[in-house]
Amino acid sequence: MFLNDDFLLTTPIAKTLFHNHASKMPIIDYHCHLDPQEIYENKPFLNLTEAWLSGDHYKWRLMRANGVPETHITGDASDYDKFLAWARTVPKTIGNPLYTWTHLELRRFFGIDELLNEESAPRIWEEVNRKLATESFKRRNIIKNANVKMICTTDDPVDSLSYHQRLAEEEQDFKVLPTFRPDKALNIDAPGFQEWIGRLESASGQSISSYAELIHALKNRVEFFHDNGCRLSDHALDVLQYKAGDAETLEMIFHKRIAGEELSADEITIYRTELLAQLIAFYREKNWIMQFHMHAYRNNNTSMLKLLGPDTGYDALNDLPITEALAKLLDRAESEAGLPKTILYSLNPKDYPVLLTLMGCFQRETPGKLQLGSGWWFNDTRGGMRQQLSLFAEHSLLANFVGMLTDSRSFLSYTRHEYFRRVLCELIGEWAERGEAPEDPVLLGQMVEDISFNNAAGYFGF
Repeated sequence: MFLNDDFLLTTPIAKTLFHNHASKMPIIDYHCHLDPQEIYENKPFLNLTEAWLSGDHYKWRLMRANGVPETHITGDASDYDKFLAWARTVPKTIGNPLYTWTHLELRRFFGIDELLNEESAPRIWEEVNRKLATESFKRRNIIKNANVKMICTTDDPVDSLSYHQRLAEEEQDFKVLPTFRPDKALNIDAPGFQEWIGRLESASGQSISSYAELIHALKNRVEFFHDNGCRLSDHALDVLQYKAGDAETLEMIFHKRIAGEELSADEITIYRTELLAQLIAFYREKNWIMQFHMHAYRNNNTSMLKLLGPDTGYDALNDLPITEALAKLLDRAESEAGLPKTILYSLNPKDYPVLLTLMGCFQRETPGKLQLGSGWWFNDTRGGMRQQLSLFAEHSLLANFVGMLTDSRSFLSYTRHEYFRRVLCELIGEWAERGEAPEDPVLLGQMVEDISFNNAAGYFGF
């Protein structure tokens, strides 16, 4: 039966692992894109479209594939008409994780077992909107009721962190911590770089007229983030290249860009290499966890980029070399200040064996110090998760894995943790059934609990 208590759990040991171990564990959502202001203000959602479709480019891509006009996706159609366009699309999503996630969210959050389609849409719209208007479905209560204990948002170095500070002053059943994401510092060739430097000057309270002063300002912000509970950094490294440069060259590159001059490809690579190496040293000093999200190929539809901006569903997988540049960067960091704890994600799953075998060259001091990140974005499907888990196990120690994250802008996405845990138990159960693992519920149950929660709690120092 669809989404029954044992869905995805195809063996007796898988059922035992999920129901007796995985399902009871709390959630640490160590990488997401929730807005801390929304969490603090704790306003009720206006309706299901705001809670479910606003900003969700996963759904937008499928609606476009179904021929839904942009007016009913990101345009000026009414919220109900947008919801109805999604309801008409849902029956065609069978086989896509969105079909499962959609109905899991309806069941787990709203107690609705009915399948979503055009005929059921009006009833579901009315029932869910009635519940969203109650205290139980304000943003903080959604988080609390999903058994979430920790949320790490994604924050620019110039952010004031004022809403994190306000949340920290209040008694909560969960904590909200910032994550240091200095993409705009690294992307020296991006439009608006000079304007962002001005914002960094204001945030750090110092002038930035040289590369050396930029480094000082960024160190200032690392200290500020650390004092406000930050223990993770994150980088979107869509293209990873390596080329070293000296201090004189870096000053020349910085001054050239501030003056509005174009930089060569080599100059951009030198700047990014050296700045990233310096940031890694800061992270090691603070005992932060470093995350690299690699190989997204962004903004492919330029006409829609001009119309809607980035992060609207027009990104894809990148397919570039990764081994040499990453190996040089990791080796340099290890030879200098030493590598911090590191999680490496690639949007292209062909990179998994490369990442895993490279990480094995730098493991030391800490169990699972270098980790292969969970199946990310296009890979957080059942097949993508199984591939990531299987390769992690084959090339490293899966028992040390820090588990799932949402990487989401939606407050209703925590059912992805249930989905992941079911896939995890399904896979381990298959190993036991084939005789590749002992059918020992104590041994395997501890492994499942660790991957679901305990490893993250220890690894991140929470």
